[in-house]
Amino acid sequence: MKPAAFDYFDPGTVEETMDLLREHGEQGKLLAGGQSLIPLMNFRLARPAALIDLNRVEELAYIHEREGWLEVGAMTRDRDIEESPLVRENCGLLALASSWIGHAQIRNRSTIGGGAAHNDPAGEVPAVLLALDAKVLIRNPAGEVREEAAEGFFVTYLTTLLEPTDLLVGFRIPLHPPGSGFALREFARRSGDFALAGSMALVTMADGVCTHASAAMIGVGPTAIRARQTCEPLIGSKPTARLVGEAAKLAREEAEPDDDVHASADFRRDLVEELTRSALTEAFRHAGADPA
Repeated sequence: MKPAAFDYFDPGTVEETMDLLREHGEQGKLLAGGQSLIPLMNFRLARPAALIDLNRVEELAYIHEREGWLEVGAMTRDRDIEESPLVRENCGLLALASSWIGHAQIRNRSTIGGGAAHNDPAGEVPAVLLALDAKVLIRNPAGEVREEAAEGFFVTYLTTLLEPTDLLVGFRIPLHPPGSGFALREFARRSGDFALAGSMALVTMADGVCTHASAAMIGVGPTAIRARQTCEPLIGSKPTARLVGEAAKLAREEAEPDDDVHASADFRRDLVEELTRSALTEAFRHAGADPA
């Protein structure tokens, strides 16, 4: 298949990009890694009149630590996040989630901003941004940058808060507190495929008690799901196998899967319950607390 005809632009700065967005509006489409957009164009499911390539906009590719936050540019490659010592040491769940994205060849091109803007419900990027309480930085045509909570940014299937003339410029992500542990569990038919279901967790322990817990689920709703009810019983408690099992049952209730050709909704609920149980157990062990 070949895409429909389009005009191609490759700006070198954010300002040039914004000029092109203002000019083309809804007829323009931003190209980041292209791992999702190009197949959609080849099947003519997406037909932008103008393709605006961000790959020369180097100011959108960065990883910094500042005042307790990890700052990541939208054009940062997933492979760079996966291998960054700064990310691994201070925000390990982000590095782990990045390592689960497709195959290495895909991660060499795909970007964190592209994964967030595409918002596939089975994608790791939306889920990890939810689990980490990330902030999304968005620039509008007037040059103003606003900050949106990840939990409000992801609206529904392949839909976010981004307007056609908005530019996603980066993310601010809290660093893991001392005493934290994390884990990710997915089930897919083949390595590198989108998961039928998945779960990731971040917990923090102090004096034998869980002081923070967050989890997000993949592939069991119209977008990734921040599993808030799942984590509520864990906070302020000493982790036990029974408590983790109860939390996993709540994850099953929070899931919103549909039947499709790959799996039934009930199967996905069963699967995400067990994956959440496993992810929480491993996260607590990583934090130095064995709930067995």
